[in-house]
Amino acid sequence: MPSFIWKGKGRAGQFQEGILLADTRDAAVATLRRQQIQVTSIREKGKEFPLLPKFPIRIGDKRVAIFTRQFSVMLDAGLPLVQCLEILGEQQEHKRFQEIINQVRTDVESGASLADAMKKQPAAFDELYVNMVAAGEAGGILDVILQRLSTYMEKAVKLKGQVKSALIYPSTVISIALVVVWIILWKVIPVFAQLFAGLGGELPMLTQLVVAASKWVGRYSWLIIIGIFVVIWALKAWHKTERGARVLDSLLLKIPVIGMLLRKIAVARFCRTLATLTASGVPILDGLEITAKTSGNAIIQDAIMAVRKSVEEGKTISGPLGETGVFPPMVVQMINVGEQTGALDQMLSKIADFYEEEVDTAVAGLVKLIEPLMIVVLGMIIGVIVTAMYLPLYTILGQI
Repeated sequence: MPSFIWKGKGRAGQFQEGILLADTRDAAVATLRRQQIQVTSIREKGKEFPLLPKFPIRIGDKRVAIFTRQFSVMLDAGLPLVQCLEILGEQQEHKRFQEIINQVRTDVESGASLADAMKKQPAAFDELYVNMVAAGEAGGILDVILQRLSTYMEKAVKLKGQVKSALIYPSTVISIALVVVWIILWKVIPVFAQLFAGLGGELPMLTQLVVAASKWVGRYSWLIIIGIFVVIWALKAWHKTERGARVLDSLLLKIPVIGMLLRKIAVARFCRTLATLTASGVPILDGLEITAKTSGNAIIQDAIMAVRKSVEEGKTISGPLGETGVFPPMVVQMINVGEQTGALDQMLSKIADFYEEEVDTAVAGLVKLIEPLMIVVLGMIIGVIVTAMYLPLYTILGQI
């Protein structure tokens, strides 16, 4: 069945657009008229000739979390599903997200389930989101599921924001310091080098090294900048491969302090995601698979998938989880208690709360640790440059 891209005006005169499945163009126009939409333009998808290619735009988690919270409140108030989507689409300021919501509404009006309609929009709704919505529709508790989902997403956004905000200060200071050192080597040191050359005599070894570094920076600055971008691009491309992801993620987990922080973040994300899925009625095997895909670390993902395989064979979660060696013993013991008492989702939520607080403490400690290290390292770099520039002056004064 062909797809038709349409634009038009709604009942209140607001501009709308979307994609509609229909047998013919006339059938698509008739469907839109039944929805009280005045069509201004319509064309079959695949027969248009766009001047510029469209690149996929990922909708931010914070924007989707706000949408989910508003959606759950509307459904809880008793508004029909299609009307909720229509209102949310009209008030959405993000153009791409507005198109996605309107397309979901169109698909639902055409007879598709909400989960199937959202599954077609991976830029906004990931596998976890779609599976939870499907569980909510099957159980007739879509409003409750969306409330849980919005809470989960809000906590995930908060956790991500805490880590980002903690890294802003040190990354900014380091970047500014590197730029200052670069400028000193590029513009200031050559002036001193000309002065020393005019005075004659042999320069101290430290001064020779700094002058040589200055010449190298001045001569190959553009190559260095290109090289940095190439290395970053290569690492990102390698990380997208299966082997590269395992190697790089394994190295990250072994870095002192940072590795422990990443492990705590992974544990908090694992427990929060699995708790939300199990409480929403998603089967445990599906929940483990989804949790593994959203772990954000290849080593953690392999460990969770190994646990899933063991559970599929009839074992508990806690036993195989402890054998992976990735998760702390306390987490394994608490999950074991949750399995024995039949309150696994509640126990996972408590573990997630605990480790999210641990992440807060670890992030604060990391910032306090980085600050003196930055001061010492930058002080040593500047000290070496200043010393290298003053040594020849002391030599000249000694000769006088």
